[in-house]
Amino acid sequence: MTDFALPGFDLSAFVSATLDEDFGVGLPGGGHDVTSESVIPATARFAGVMESRDAITVCGLPIAAAFFRALDPAMAVEILIEEGARVAPGSALMRLEGNARAMLTAERSALNTVQHLSGVATLTRTYVDAMGDTRAVLLDTRKTIPGLRHLEKYAVRCGGGSNHRMGLWDAAMIKDNHVLVAGGVGEAVRRALAAGVKDVICEVDRIDQIAPALDAGATRLLFDNMGPDLLREAVALVNGRVPTEASGGVRLDTIAAIAASGVDYVSVGRLTQSAPAADIGLDFTQLD
Repeated sequence: MTDFALPGFDLSAFVSATLDEDFGVGLPGGGHDVTSESVIPATARFAGVMESRDAITVCGLPIAAAFFRALDPAMAVEILIEEGARVAPGSALMRLEGNARAMLTAERSALNTVQHLSGVATLTRTYVDAMGDTRAVLLDTRKTIPGLRHLEKYAVRCGGGSNHRMGLWDAAMIKDNHVLVAGGVGEAVRRALAAGVKDVICEVDRIDQIAPALDAGATRLLFDNMGPDLLREAVALVNGRVPTEASGGVRLDTIAAIAASGVDYVSVGRLTQSAPAADIGLDFTQLD
């Protein structure tokens, strides 16, 4: 279908499920595009240009190409912009030529994907720029749309950010409710390590929780909803023994001061949770 690949993500299955949803597969009368089939001749051919209407950071073009090729394997698709590139309004992103019905049927699924992923990448780039000259790394979170995590985290990378945990499996994240049940920060960390977990991230929202978490063997500390002054104090107490992360209350107007506090990472849930869709259109012309 395409050489685009992400670990843990099945592009063919994603394309098939998305198109089936639009076709209404399994529903009474479903299984086809009634508009294109009734209006567009089966042999008609279109050329198309996908274009950005805003300044954006581009993401998702190879996935969009897979939608078109799924319905017309012979469709000519030319991707004009590299993933993660910044483009000005009016920039052409992709050119298409092929069966008109296939192009019209795949259009919305392809555009939805590129608009959403480019929106995530564009917002991520905005936050990276707002951090200023700092060594801190911008991270996403698990606040992703169900079924789209691998794509949204890919979009964060295209925007210049990095990924936090991919899921519940690749690191322990001890939060206040885990601490409540375990009876304390130190005990929660010890239980995770005793279970054989290699990476144990411990959330702390008070200075007095730092020492117990470190003494128990936490491999990263997440400072929750601490302002820049308290973050600097917390970073000084850790003194480089483990990586540190700031989370909570991070906005475009606060991230520079938070990043400058000395933390290694700043995590922002709204990168994937609240990114507005990029304004991208697709215009067609009929071929003889």
